[in-house]
Amino acid sequence: MKRSEKKDFVSKLKDEISNSSSIIVAEYSGLTVNESESLRKEMRANGAKFKVTKNRLTKLAIAETQFKDISDLFKGPTAVAYSTDPVAPAKVAVDFENKYEKFNIIGGAYNGEKIDKDKIDFLAKLPSLDELRGKLIGLISAPAQKIASIAIEPGSQIARLLSTKSSNSQESN
Repeated sequence: MKRSEKKDFVSKLKDEISNSSSIIVAEYSGLTVNESESLRKEMRANGAKFKVTKNRLTKLAIAETQFKDISDLFKGPTAVAYSTDPVAPAKVAVDFENKYEKFNIIGGAYNGEKIDKDKIDFLAKLPSLDELRGKLIGLISAPAQKIASIAIEPGSQIARLLSTKSSNSQESN
């Protein structure tokens, strides 16, 4: 990589990480290309990004962000997963770690605070932002559906009553 390419890479990574609420650092040594691609696809599907980067460049990128305290995690072959959804990278990384023994989570950060493997496991068990939004919409829309059915009910009762009366009057003729 040329110096200007490195500078652009660091700048782009810094912007992406600055806008993230969590970052997971993992050791990926020994993963096949297919396994790495599978992890990237799963991260993307969950709204997260996964990048294998040079430690020196990653340290430069995080130096002026809320994640500067995790620079000591970047030793050996490391990769980062990050997202604006604080739960997504943890969920995917923990799931992937359970499937592949060559993928090991080292640590990470959540809203600028350094977190260890136990806290990452805890984050992975929480519902994602999309799951929470779905539950919230369900809670909000349920009362609206009940109100609509209650409002419609008197009209339908009158309609049934009228249809019963008209049926009875026709039978009596």
